[in-house]
Amino acid sequence: MHSAQIILLLVVVVLVVGGVAFVGARSRRRGARPEPPAPLSSPRTSAPPAQPAEKVTARPTQGGLISGPEPAPEELDLHAEEKLAPEAPATIQEGLRQSRRPFAAALQGLFKRNTVEESFWGEVEDSLILSDVGLDQATRIVEAAKERVRRERITDPAAALGAIRAAMLEALSLADRSLSLEGERPVVWLFVGVNGVGKTTTIGKVAHQMSEEGRSVMLAAADTFRAAAADQLGLWAERAGADVVRGAPGGDPAAVLFDAISSARAKGTDVVLGDTAGRLQNKTNLIEELKKIYRTVEKAQGTLGEVLLVLDATVGQNGLAQAKVFSEAVGVTGVVLTKLDGSAKGGIAFAIEETFKIPVKLVGVGERIGDLIPFDPKAYVESLTALD
Repeated sequence: MHSAQIILLLVVVVLVVGGVAFVGARSRRRGARPEPPAPLSSPRTSAPPAQPAEKVTARPTQGGLISGPEPAPEELDLHAEEKLAPEAPATIQEGLRQSRRPFAAALQGLFKRNTVEESFWGEVEDSLILSDVGLDQATRIVEAAKERVRRERITDPAAALGAIRAAMLEALSLADRSLSLEGERPVVWLFVGVNGVGKTTTIGKVAHQMSEEGRSVMLAAADTFRAAAADQLGLWAERAGADVVRGAPGGDPAAVLFDAISSARAKGTDVVLGDTAGRLQNKTNLIEELKKIYRTVEKAQGTLGEVLLVLDATVGQNGLAQAKVFSEAVGVTGVVLTKLDGSAKGGIAFAIEETFKIPVKLVGVGERIGDLIPFDPKAYVESLTALD
């Protein structure tokens, strides 16, 4: 091939290749879709509604209080709002309607007799025992009543009722039932008792009543064994306008109480109400735990005002075994007798005070907030022996 032909062929190849490249580039430019510019924010454009902030609650660690998400509630008291509704003041007479039935029914028959004789007193004693007054206390009450009847020469069984009531009242009249709020702030009340007796609800009611009286209150959820107890206590704290300190499930209960007292001292809070565990299936560990909690009050520089044993009135004499365990562990200063309105054996207050020399200070006669009331021995005896 001549050189001129070779040169011409090369020129043709270059032109063809260049043309193909030019057409491809142009096609790509035409097919491209440029990104649209980012829209500018306009003052007229409404921002999307903000999501509500997650509710947080204070929870303690060994080093102090930190904030974290509130745990999901478990077994909360769904009727707490209803129980806080306005109501007429509770009375022990109304609450003991169920308790007085067995005793009053027995008395009704006795007072239809014509004379006061030995069999009369035997049946009175039996009725007292059936009402869970206790054998020793029932015997003492009957002997005191018999002595009064003899001294006053009473022969009418209906008139003997006054002597029986006087003897019952005398058995309850010597105890100091005041609740201590004296001393340097914060004053600490500890609540002890087995699970299920109403400790947490009792604390909530006490907190609400104290808040209504103008006192500042902090709750210590020191029952770390049962997570639902802390959740329920938190709900009561919200209703009562009180602060609450809680710990991680299974954490050190004494550390929770220590942090609560320390926080209360820093804030100038009047009262700390401490919940505690009540699992009797491991008695030794429970007693040691309670002893440590008891010592923590002094360690945290709180003033121990009360150690209140919460007992379920419906368990009757079984409550005495519970009282023994807790009185061995800590210095119980008083008893809160719950569910008295549901008990058919309301005489348990006599047995408690006779056996342990611990006064009943508060009684629960219903579910509402005002149904936790001071124990009035006179009203209690009159209600228990009412014949109507």
